[in-house]
Amino acid sequence: MLKYIGRRLVIALPELLVISLMIFLIMYAAPGDFLDQYRLDPSVSPERLKAMEEEFGLNKPAIVQYLTWLKNILKGNLGYSFYYRRPVSTLIWERVGATLILSLISLASSWILGIALGVFSALRKYSFGDRFLTFLAFGFVAIPEFFLGLVLLYFAAKTGWFPISGMKSVYYSSLTTWERFKDILWHLILPATALSLGSFAGLMRYMRGSLLDVLNEDYVVFARAKGMPERVVIFKHAMRNAINPMITFLGFSISGLLGGALFIENVFGWPGMGRLIYQALIQQDMYIVMASGLISAILLVAGNLVADILLALVDPRVRLG
Repeated sequence: MLKYIGRRLVIALPELLVISLMIFLIMYAAPGDFLDQYRLDPSVSPERLKAMEEEFGLNKPAIVQYLTWLKNILKGNLGYSFYYRRPVSTLIWERVGATLILSLISLASSWILGIALGVFSALRKYSFGDRFLTFLAFGFVAIPEFFLGLVLLYFAAKTGWFPISGMKSVYYSSLTTWERFKDILWHLILPATALSLGSFAGLMRYMRGSLLDVLNEDYVVFARAKGMPERVVIFKHAMRNAINPMITFLGFSISGLLGGALFIENVFGWPGMGRLIYQALIQQDMYIVMASGLISAILLVAGNLVADILLALVDPRVRLG
């Protein structure tokens, strides 16, 4: 197992290098750069523009810019934000907590609901409950997350039951610890709901199909023929094999923890990584985009590694070597 993990980590290094280069080339190939907004301003002198180009390193060749960024990455420096005039690591650290709260709550709720209702739907195939859940699932899959967020935002504005923006109330600093927890949770309900509904619908359909495939296998038919209780057949034999594809899918879900809430964070004014990345793309703040892309790639590699290890632990037929 340790040799397998070590080999995967060694292979991940060139993968991350290629991904970072691709992100840089995409940003570099985009028309213009961060200084375009100043070039259009007649009050900014050419001397000032030249000084800013030298300050940000935008006057250097592309390969030099990339190698300089890569050298700084190896030193633990994620770069410097053009727009905020602050280190990228500081900006990410300030916002990563809010995004993790939103993403983890949404991930947990969507997976719990998706698996539970997927099993329910598979065990009651073609019943009214199965057809109703299928209708809901197709509806939530078809509706874009940002549109669902706008609908929930309109609902909050009309009813006044939920806050329409932000993570905290204006009087947050005067609250007790328990009241602060409830205040954040109150602000979290709508964005977490919008983010989790689409994921929950896809996971439910995926779990339903996987369990239905397993229930038709010979060993399940044989277990029932032996007179085993239905509960044992379902949860001890069928579920252990039906859950395997879901574990693999979990690895991809982990990679979206930091950037997966981009549209929802902007709709609800949630102060997380999604808003930071969106603003960086608009402003062409290159090093914020590159750092966030690199972090997402690291999470993808780590998520797939965790999924492989969990798969080996759950399924004895899988051997990592």
